Amino acid sequence: MLVFHDEKLVFLSVPKTGTTAWQQALAPFADIVVSDPPELKHAPVYRYNRWFRPMFEKVCGVQMQVMAVMREPVSWLGSWYRYRQRPFMAGRPNSTAGVSFDDFVDGYTRGQRPPYAEVGSQAKFLERQPNGTGVDFLFRYEDQARVQAFLQDRLGRELDLPGVVNASPKAPLDLSGAVRAKLERKCAAEFELYASIGS
Repeated sequence: MLVFHDEKLVFLSVPKTGTTAWQQALAPFADIVVSDPPELKHAPVYRYNRWFRPMFEKVCGVQMQVMAVMREPVSWLGSWYRYRQRPFMAGRPNSTAGVSFDDFVDGYTRGQRPPYAEVGSQAKFLERQPNGTGVDFLFRYEDQARVQAFLQDRLGRELDLPGVVNASPKAPLDLSGAVRAKLERKCAAEFELYASIGS
């Protein structure tokens, strides 16, 4: 999470959407950089609403706007799958070593997900809260130029588009038609939210 007080902007870090690279690029200009622990670095809207928003409003007397980036749902799952293929994950219950991408996604669609497929939900992360708190500016991960243009305008400075940071190893991401259809049916909120993002 990045906080720009004077610009009244909070950049939430949705996992697997390139936010580590943006954090490195923007940290010198941010007033608050939450890089650890992961539970705070990747604080979803509901956690921001509960803990951070009241701090800004009550202590600083400012109402912040929130931005975030969302990745195409299958690509997002692919990034998690590849990340959990890394050697340091070997032997852990959430490792995807020896698991096909098809099986990983199928596991993700189950009511009781296997540990290797328990990766959360972008739609839940970005879900608007009953008090109205939500993401004011939502961008597609695949449109980094638009993210950059928004940040340059809002922060009033030229920014270098960050390179790839924390990239996962390459791995086959073959998905059968049946599993893709099941994913779209069971996780419709993910696809609907992504489709709603303006271009």
